[in-house]
Formats: sequence, C-alpha cells, structure tokens
Amino acid sequence: MPSTTRPRPWWESGTIYQIYPRSFYDTTGDGVGDLTGVIEKLDHVSSLGVDAIWLSPIFPSPMADFGYDVADYTDIDPLFGDLATFDRLLAEVHARGLKLILDFVPNHSSDHHPWFRESRSSRDDPKRDWYIWHDPAPDGGPPNNWISDFGGSAWEWDAATGQYYLHAFLKSQPDLNWRNPDLRAAMFDAMRFWLDRGVDGFRIDVLWHIVKAEGFPDNPPNPDWTPDKTERDKVIQLYSADQPEAHAIAAEMRALADSYGSRVLIGEIFLPNAAHARWYGTPQRPEVHLPFNFQLVENPWDADVLRRTIADYAASLPSWGWPNWVFGSHDAARIAARIGEAQARVAALLLLTLRGTPTLYQGDEVGIGRVPIPPERIRDPQHFRQPSLNIGRDRSRTPMPWDKSAFAGFSTAEPWLPLNPDWPERNVAAQSVDPSSMLSLYRRLLTIRRQTPALAIGDMKLLDAPSGMLAYIRMQAGELRTILLNLTDSPIAFDWQGDVLLSTLESPANPGQLRPNEGLILA
Repeated sequence: MPSTTRPRPWWESGTIYQIYPRSFYDTTGDGVGDLTGVIEKLDHVSSLGVDAIWLSPIFPSPMADFGYDVADYTDIDPLFGDLATFDRLLAEVHARGLKLILDFVPNHSSDHHPWFRESRSSRDDPKRDWYIWHDPAPDGGPPNNWISDFGGSAWEWDAATGQYYLHAFLKSQPDLNWRNPDLRAAMFDAMRFWLDRGVDGFRIDVLWHIVKAEGFPDNPPNPDWTPDKTERDKVIQLYSADQPEAHAIAAEMRALADSYGSRVLIGEIFLPNAAHARWYGTPQRPEVHLPFNFQLVENPWDADVLRRTIADYAASLPSWGWPNWVFGSHDAARIAARIGEAQARVAALLLLTLRGTPTLYQGDEVGIGRVPIPPERIRDPQHFRQPSLNIGRDRSRTPMPWDKSAFAGFSTAEPWLPLNPDWPERNVAAQSVDPSSMLSLYRRLLTIRRQTPALAIGDMKLLDAPSGMLAYIRMQAGELRTILLNLTDSPIAFDWQGDVLLSTLESPANPGQLRPNEGLILA
C-alpha cells in the first residue's frame, strides 16, 4: 500500500503499551495494583520508548469480570484510587510526552449499575428499554438460541417482571440497548466526560457486538462445531454481532473523538478480513482509527502461515486504513508461553517492524512465559463457565515482577494471582542491567523504530524466502531496511547482504545463513 503525504497522526508512527492495572504495581498493600502504582512505574514505561498507554478498565465495578462489568462510567473504582488520582496520572503521563487511552465498555454494564436496577424494577420503568428485554419463547424458554461468549444461554430469566434479558457474557453483564436514543446519549456523555478530562482516546471493548438484529432470529448452527470448542461456537453469530447498524454508532463515536482533535479510537473486533476492514468506515464517514488486528494471536507460529496472513491482511485494508498488530493482551496466552523465549525474541522484532501500529502487553518485555495457576488460585469467571476447555485468562494477568524482593516488588502482600515462577531472575530490575535480556532487546528495538522512518511509517514488501523464514523490506523516502526472521530452531541458508543494525542474538551474525531463532534488521 503506498504511503501518502497527508499529516500523520501520532498513533500511526507510535507504539501502544497495555497496562492491566490490577497486575501492574500495588501501593496499598492489598495485593492488587492501583493507579498510584501506575504513576510510580511510569518511568519504566517511558524508558521502553513507547508512545501511549492503554489502561484496562478502572471504573467502579463489582469485579465479576474484573472491571469489564461497569457500575458507573464516570468514576474510578476505590480499589484503584479516585478521580483526583486519575487526574494526577493523566498529568504525569502527559508530562512524559505519552498519551493515555482508556478502555470503554459500551456493549454491556454491570447488573449493579443504577441504570439496570431501574430497568429491572418494572416493565414500565423509563429505563426499561435501556437494556434488551424479551418475552419467553412459546415453551417458556429463552427467546432464541443465542449463546453467551462464556457458555450457556445468552438470556437470563427475570421472574419479577416475567421477561428475559440479554447478556453476551456473564448474566451479571446485561447488554445495553443501543437502539434506544436516551441510552445512546448517556453513553456518549460518558465518553465526553473522559475526553473533557484530557484522555487521548479509547479502546472500545467488543465493539462488533454493540447492536443485535431486530426480531432476534435464531443464529444458524455451526456445522464445524466439536465438543472441544467453546459453547459459543455451537452457533454462527450471524444475528447477535456485526450488525450493519453498528457502523453508524462507530461513525458517531469517531465524529465525537475527532471533535476533540488528535484522539484515537481502537475497536476490539474479531472478524474475517473483509468484515473487519469495514470498521474503518469510509473517507466521508470514518469509523474507528484502528480495528484491532489479532491475527498474530490467532494463527500458528509458522513462517508460511504468517506470510499469507500478513499479505492477506494488507490486501484487505482500504486505502485510507492504517494497519495494526498485537500478539498478546489480558485475554490471550502470553507469547513466550506459546512459542518459547527464543522465538519470543523473534516475535518482538516482527511486531515492531511490521507496517502498522504495534501494541505491547505488560510483562512481554521481560519475557514472562507459562505461569502455573493452582486450582485454588484461579479467578477468571470464563474458566469456571467451561472448566474442561482450560481457556481461563488468568495466565496472562499475573503480576509484573519488578525486582527480586518479596512478592517480586509488586506488593507487600500476597498478589491476587501467582507470580511467574522464575521472578527472582526474570524481573525488570535484573533485566535492566543485562544487555542481553529481553527487556534490553525491546528497548533497542523501540529506539531503532523511533529513529527510523522506514520502520515507523514506511511501505512494506514481502520477499521470497526459504521455508521457515520470513523476509520483508520497509521503505520510506529512499531509506530501506530489510527484516529477516528465522521462525525455527535450525539454521537456514540465506545469502543476505547489508550491515546488521540489530540481531535477536548477541553474538555476531553469520553471513550466508540465519542462525536458529535469529531475527535481523539490515541496512
């Protein structure tokens, strides 16, 4: 895709760093991270060389889904601090030249939200239609066959009012009705509340779920479903997600964000390429700036597969759409747990040299791998809904190891989730002084990216390469960089040319081959 000469927004050349506040740094001694902890560790984030922070939800919540069940969209949960602490955090972030992006959860609220309590109080309550209620099926059961993403029916019976309400996730997370203009206005007011305070954008949770088909028809059964897959996949979400009307809402969100200047909207959207690309909108009616691209999470770590994935994704983008990449988050197994530390170094080079905005996830910069979670320490409700599938998200939410002191310097108390077992050696303090560490690699990569327009905003061309290897060039205004990645643990013969700017291995590169688990940036 050719580069353009338009002024570039900060997020095109920038890098985003996701913080899961519960697991970042605890300053109150309760074993749970907080906003003051984020403030105290901002220098670590700044020293990485990233441009923006995305905070997972910090709003008041009963924490049934650890903040993704919001009970008040315009306040801070006391577990994390208060609005004054948030304002101080925002000021400290901006003082370091960084941006702050909040996680906005528009598809559903908590059942503790005053709106839902009013909605549930009576069929005649003015807020009844702020949520999605429906009469039973003729047999008295749920209105249709929709399945919650966490398993089981997506409908919950309310005996007091004699109807079912919809919940795409837990029954304590009732879905909001975005077809209701008053609800819609209230949610936009919530966005304005934070934009007025100075936040730099939103990551919008499960955006593609935000509108459901009128009439609530049954979803078609999935002929490929097998019992080893999540219950959600028993049906194809044809009517419960990705509805045409949702794009008008995304466009309205974009218009609001644009009215505040340089703000970014990142949409969480799991869809095939063609449907995914529609969430950019059109030049006349743009939608989200970055529909999140999870394909480095979803696909096998295989050079041939990833080459096709990269090419197909790039081909699917509209000419005005900027790509983005992520290989980890609070929902996905960590990259080092999936492919091992040696290849996680190669993955870091891939993520930070592909064309598009990369998002890093806290802890990946020190290479946290597999963290055993004993049964009595499991916290994720998704695990308990379908325990046999072992799809719990605790594995990616374990606390940051800061140093070799008690509880890895994360807290003075037992952390809410277990630490990585190698925390005495694998921690920020130890890796900061080790030039061969994963953390040092990330810092070097981010420095090179920041200093090299070809890597930050340049065009990209995939190159032919032997099996097991990815190769591509990045180009900008006559500047050219070649990226070579060995995605195997065996050497690959390849007659590369150029000066080595960076290798994922510490010893000098060998002309004529890529060593096992090696990635190179060449000038």
